[in-house]
Amino acid sequence: MDAELLLKNEERAVFRLRELYRRHGYLPYKMSKFEEYDLYVRNKSFLVSDHILTFTDVDGKLMALKPDVTLSILKNSNSGKGLQKVYYHENVYRTSPTSHGYREIMQAGLECIGPLDGYAVGEVVMLAARSLETISEEYLLDLSHLGFVSGLLSPLSLSQETEAALLKAMGEKNVPALQQLGREHGLPEETVEALGRLALLYAPPAKALPVLEELAVTEGSREALRELQELWGLLEQYGLGDRLRLDFSIVNDMNYYSGVIFRGYLPGLASGVLSGGRYDNLLKKMGREGGAIGFAVYLDQLERFGAKSRDYDVDVLLLYDHSRTPAAVAAAANAVLASGKTVRVEQEIPDGLKYRELRDLRKEA
Repeated sequence: MDAELLLKNEERAVFRLRELYRRHGYLPYKMSKFEEYDLYVRNKSFLVSDHILTFTDVDGKLMALKPDVTLSILKNSNSGKGLQKVYYHENVYRTSPTSHGYREIMQAGLECIGPLDGYAVGEVVMLAARSLETISEEYLLDLSHLGFVSGLLSPLSLSQETEAALLKAMGEKNVPALQQLGREHGLPEETVEALGRLALLYAPPAKALPVLEELAVTEGSREALRELQELWGLLEQYGLGDRLRLDFSIVNDMNYYSGVIFRGYLPGLASGVLSGGRYDNLLKKMGREGGAIGFAVYLDQLERFGAKSRDYDVDVLLLYDHSRTPAAVAAAANAVLASGKTVRVEQEIPDGLKYRELRDLRKEA
C-alpha cells in the first residue's frame, strides 16, 4: 500500500506543496512560535482575526503566539539583491468562529518579496492554482485587483470610513447599499454604477476582461486592467484558464493591499482554503522598498474535504494469546504488512473497532 494513502488530507497536502514550491526555487523558512505583541497591534487590520493570544516573557515583554506568518517573515527577513522567495509550513493561533476559542491552525504557503515584475506576480498566482490542483482538479481560483477599484475611487478623495463602507458593500455584492452610499456622499452616478457592475461580475477572464475595458475610465483602472490582461495571458500559457474566475467582490484593506488578490476554493467546502495577494503597502509601512505577494493554504479546512465515513478502521485485526511467542506474533503482523494491508495487533477485540478481516492466532495450531 502507498504510504501516502494512510495520511490525512492535510498531511498529504503538506508533502505535495513542499515539493511544488521547492521545484520552483522557493526556500524553506522557519520561524519562532511567537513575536512581540507590538508587531501585531500595529498591523491589526491586516490580520484575519483581531483576537491575539498573549503572555508576558521572562524579561517582562508582552509576547504573542503568532496569529499570522506574513508579518513574521517581513519582520525577520533581510532585503538584498534579487527576490526573496520562501515557503513555509507553520501553525498559527486564532479564534475559531465555531468554537469561539483559540485553535492551533496549520498553514502552508509562500512569499515573494523584492523587485516584483509581471512574471514574478504571475508565478505566484500560478503556484496558488497549482497548490489547489495538488488537492483537487475541481478547484476554482477567484481573482480581483484592488488597483482597479482604487483607480475608480482615488479621484473622489473619499474618507477612509466612506471607502471602507463601499468596499464592504462590494464584498457583499450589495448594489442597493452602494447606491445608498452614493446618494449619501454625493458620488458620481457613473462611478456608483461601475462599482455595482464590478461587484456583480463573476466570469472567466476571457468574458470578464471586455467588461473591465468598458469600466476602465481612469488611468489607475486602466493600469490595473493592463496588469490583469498580462496576468491572464501568462496563466493561459500555464494551461490554467479553465479554473480561473474574475470576482471583484474579493476586496481587502487598501491600506495594506495594492494589486492582484485571490482566493481558492475546493468542492464541498463553503469557505475558501487559500487566500493571497499583493501587499506592497504593508511592505512600505514596515520601512521596506519593493513589492510583496504571497498566499496561504489553510490546511485545517482539509479535514472536511472529501470526508467519507469509513467502513473500517483497519484491514486486519490480529488476535493472539500467551501461547504465541512475541517473535511469532511479530512475524504474523509483518506478513500482513508485506501484503500491503494495515494491521492492528490485540489480545482481545477492542470495543468499537471496525475491521475488514479477523485473523485469530489463538485458534491456529
